[in-house]
Amino acid sequence: MAKGRGEGATIIIRREEGGEGGHHGGAWKVAYADFVTAMMAFFLLMWLLNATTEEQRRGLADYFNPTNVMGRNSTGSGQPFGGRTPNESGEAASNASALRVETGPRPVIFDLEEDDSDTPAQPVERREAPKGDDEEATPARLQAARADAGNGPGTAPGTGGSAADVAKASAEALREELERREREALDRLAEQVRAAVRDDPALADLAKQLQVEQVPEGLRIQLLDAERQPMFALGGSAPSNRARALMAKVAAVINRVPNEVAVTGHTDATPFRPGARSNWDLSAERANATRRLLTDGGVAEARIRSVAGLAEREPMLPAEPQNPANRRVSVLLLREPAAPGRNSAP
Repeated sequence: MAKGRGEGATIIIRREEGGEGGHHGGAWKVAYADFVTAMMAFFLLMWLLNATTEEQRRGLADYFNPTNVMGRNSTGSGQPFGGRTPNESGEAASNASALRVETGPRPVIFDLEEDDSDTPAQPVERREAPKGDDEEATPARLQAARADAGNGPGTAPGTGGSAADVAKASAEALREELERREREALDRLAEQVRAAVRDDPALADLAKQLQVEQVPEGLRIQLLDAERQPMFALGGSAPSNRARALMAKVAAVINRVPNEVAVTGHTDATPFRPGARSNWDLSAERANATRRLLTDGGVAEARIRSVAGLAEREPMLPAEPQNPANRRVSVLLLREPAAPGRNSAP
């Protein structure tokens, strides 16, 4: 289209929307790479701590922590951890047996003044002091002193008073004191057994059939038969009612102490018919019946040391082998601890 005369040129400005922005730089990539590297190092460290032993970790620490012999401190011993591993206190270098050089105190220097004067030294006057015991000692006195030292308190003259003798005397005194206390304890226990039977009206008349005494093996309690008052059925092992009651009293008393128990049965010299039972069988059966009465009375089965029958071999009255008193059962409360060589059989 033709422009009219006198009109100027038309300027057209074209604007395009969109497009890419300006360049922002790559600093964030470096920071991100450092962060990823640090995280990888951290997870690698955590994996090493979990997958290695203490010895392996100590070796790694020593590899990266060489010792500087001439330095005041080992390499890597500074802050913040002081050269210590996460699993052990102290410096890691100390576990590698490394040499350490430490500075010591300064030497002491004595400042001595020199005497420039020409005055000669004056001699010091000597004074005699009283003589000591060693200077006044004579061979006779020394010998007497040694003898007095050897024969100290509690030492017999001429024994020398050696440590072995003193220890032996102390052990002997201790043993005697323990035996004395044990005898007193058994005496009290024996009186308790007698009182338990004596104070029971139903058993008071059986007190004469109860014998309690101390023997070398311990405290022996015996239940004796009497004329027309047997503890067991004649020729049998069944205990009578009074024997049961009497044995219950005995069991109640001996339950107060932890001593072990040995039970023995005895018979008189009356023989059985040939081919029938023997006194060995009868005495053993009565001893076992007594054991059952004790355990029924509360005595622990583990305390029973032995159960034996001796037939007529150890009569109460050897001059009267047929006497009813020879038919008896014996409950022996053994001494604790049992001395070597003691016989547990009454």
